[in-house]
Amino acid sequence: MTVLRLARSELKRMTSGVLPKLTIVALSLVPLLYGAIYLYANWDPYNNLSGIKAALVVEDTGAAPSKPDGTKGEELNAGSKVADSLLDAHLFDWQRVSTSQQADEGVRTGQYAFALKIPADFSKNLVSPSSFDSAHQAMLNVTTNDANNYLLSTIVDKLTTAVHSTVAQEVGQQTADQLLTGFGVIHQNMVKAADGAGTLSKGLTQLQSGATQLHQGTGDLTTGAQQLVDGQGKLVAGANQLSSGAGTLSNGLSQLNQGASQLPASTKQLADGAAQVAAGNAQLNAKVQGAVQQLQGAETKLDTDIKSTVGKLVTDGVITQAQADKVLADLQTAQSSNPVTDAKAKISGAAADVQKLSDGSAAVAAGAKKLSDAAPTLAGGISQANNGAAQLAQGAKTLAAGEQDAYNGASQLSAGASKLNTGAAQLQDGSKTASSGAKELASKLAEGSGQIPNPNENQRDNVSKVMSDPVSVNNVSQAKATTYGAGLAPFFLSLSLWIGAFMLVQAMRPLTQRALASNAPSWKIGIAGWLPFFVVSAVQTALLWAVVTLGLKLESANPALTFVFLLFAAMAFTALIQGICALLGTPGKFVVLILLVLQLVSSGGTFPWQTTPEPFHVVHDILPLGYVVTGMRHLIYGGDLSMVAPIMLGLVGYAVLGMGMSILAVHKHKLWTLKSFKPEISV
Repeated sequence: MTVLRLARSELKRMTSGVLPKLTIVALSLVPLLYGAIYLYANWDPYNNLSGIKAALVVEDTGAAPSKPDGTKGEELNAGSKVADSLLDAHLFDWQRVSTSQQADEGVRTGQYAFALKIPADFSKNLVSPSSFDSAHQAMLNVTTNDANNYLLSTIVDKLTTAVHSTVAQEVGQQTADQLLTGFGVIHQNMVKAADGAGTLSKGLTQLQSGATQLHQGTGDLTTGAQQLVDGQGKLVAGANQLSSGAGTLSNGLSQLNQGASQLPASTKQLADGAAQVAAGNAQLNAKVQGAVQQLQGAETKLDTDIKSTVGKLVTDGVITQAQADKVLADLQTAQSSNPVTDAKAKISGAAADVQKLSDGSAAVAAGAKKLSDAAPTLAGGISQANNGAAQLAQGAKTLAAGEQDAYNGASQLSAGASKLNTGAAQLQDGSKTASSGAKELASKLAEGSGQIPNPNENQRDNVSKVMSDPVSVNNVSQAKATTYGAGLAPFFLSLSLWIGAFMLVQAMRPLTQRALASNAPSWKIGIAGWLPFFVVSAVQTALLWAVVTLGLKLESANPALTFVFLLFAAMAFTALIQGICALLGTPGKFVVLILLVLQLVSSGGTFPWQTTPEPFHVVHDILPLGYVVTGMRHLIYGGDLSMVAPIMLGLVGYAVLGMGMSILAVHKHKLWTLKSFKPEISV
C-alpha cells in the first residue's frame, strides 16, 4: 500500500458524508476567520480615529515676543493655531470644551477618550526664549484614562509629540531668527567696537608718548621744585635779614628824623655864621694883601736905594764894578736870609691861605645858604624816609612770613612733584601696557567680529529653519509596510496557519487504525497520516492568501514566493502538530497549545523578540513561528531575500522532525496493548 493510497483513503473517510464535508470546509476557514478578519478589523486603524471623541480646551491668551532692540514683535496666538490645525486635520472627533475641569470630568466618565488642554501661558512661554531671564517651556496638558483604552494613550502620545514638534519648530524658527538678528547687531557693534579699540589704541599710543614726555617733565619739575625749595630757603633767610635790616634802618631813620627836625634852624645859623666868616675872611685877605704890597714896596725901594748907592759908589769910583757886583750878589744872598724877606714870604703865604680861607668860607657860606634853603625839604624827606622805613620794616616782616609760607609751599610742591613724577612713571608704564592691550583688543575684536555671524535675510531664514529643526530624518526604507494591517500581516498570517493546523487535530486523526493494522512500513503510515493534514492546511493557506491579497489588497513584493513560503510553513506546522499528537495522543493537543502560547510571545510578531525576557530568546531560537514571521516580512515588504532559502530549509527540517515523531508514533502504536483499546484520556 502506497503513501498516497493511505492518505487518499483517510481523505475519503473524512469526506464520506455531508457533515464531514462541512467539517472540512469549516476547518479550512479557521485561518481565514482568525487571520483575515483580524487583519481586516485592524487594517488601517490610524485612518479611522476620527470617530473617537476627544476634548479640546484652549485657554491660551497669546503673547508678543521681545525683539533684540527691546520692542515687541508680532502677537503670537499659538494655542489657537494648534487648535485650528487639529480641527482641520480631523484626526479625532474634537469637541471644544470651555474649561479643563469639564474636560477632565468627561475623560473620567468616558464621554471623551482623552483631553488635550492648551494652558493660558502657552504662547507666553513659547516666546519666552527671546528673553534669557524668563525662558520657560510651553506645556501641552493631556489627560488620558486607560480604562477607556490602553493603546489610545500610545496614540495620543504620538499626536502630542507631533504637535510638540510642529509648534516647537515654528516658534523655534522665530526665536532663532531673532537670535540671528541679534547676532547681526552684535557683529555690527563688534565691528564698531573694533574700530573704537583701534582708535583707542592710537590714542593710548599717543598717551604713552605724552606720558613719557610727562615723566620727563615731572622729573624736571621735581628737580626745579627742589631748586625752588633751596631758593626759597635762601629767600627766607634774605627776607629775615631784610626784615632785621629794615627794622634797624627804621630805628636809625627815626633817630635821624628826630635830629632832622632841628636841621632847618641849625643850617640857618650855619649859613649866617658862614656868611660872617666869609666877610671877615675877605677883610683879613684885603689887609694881608695890603701888608704884602707894603712890604714889597719897601723891599723894592730898598733894593733901588742900594743899587743906586752902589752905582753911585761905582760912579764915584769908590768901588769897582766887580766889587759892586759882589756887593749886590752878597746883598742878594743876604736878602735870602733876611727876616723881612722871610716875613714877606710868610705874609705872602698867609695871604694865600687867607685867600683860600676866604674863598672856602665864601663857598661854605654859599653851601650853608643852599643847605639852609634845602634843610626843610631834607627834613621832610627824612621824615618820609622814616615812614617808608617803618613801612619797609613791616613789609619786610610780612615778606619774611610770606617767604616762609612760600618755602613751606615749595616744600609741598617738591613733595607733590616727587609723587607726580612717580605717578607719571606709573602712567608711562601703564599707558605702555594699555597701548599694548588696546592693540591686542582691537586685533581680537576684529578677529572676533569676523567669527560672529552676520547673516543676510536669506541666510537668516535658512539658518533659523535649521536651528529650529536641526535634525531632519531622511528615512530610506529598504522594506516598508504600507499600513498598520500590512505590518501585522506576517505575524497573523503565520499564526493563523498554526492555529488552523491545530484545529485539524480536533477533527482529524493523526494516525488511522486501519493504517496501523496494515502491513505497510511505519514511515509510509507516518507520512500518510501527515498528508491529509497538509492538504487541508494547503487549502487553508490558499483561501487565506487569496482573501488577504484580493480582498484586503495586501501588496507583497514577492507574491508567488510568499505563497510558496506559506505552504512550506503549513508543511512544517502540520508535520509538527500531527507528529506531536500522534506520538503523545490526546495530551499532545495540550502540548501544541503550550507551543502556540510560547510562540505568541517569542516570535516577535508585534514587538521585537529581543525585548522579551531572556528565556523567551531560547524559545524563539527553537520554535519555527519566529522564523516564519521573519521570512514573511522580507517577502512581503521587499527585504533581503538571502535568508528566505535557509528559513525554508529550516522549515523542511521541522517537517522532517514532525514526520520522525509520526513514524515513531506508528512504530509505538503497532504494538497493541490494553491501553490501545481503552486509553486513559479520550477526546
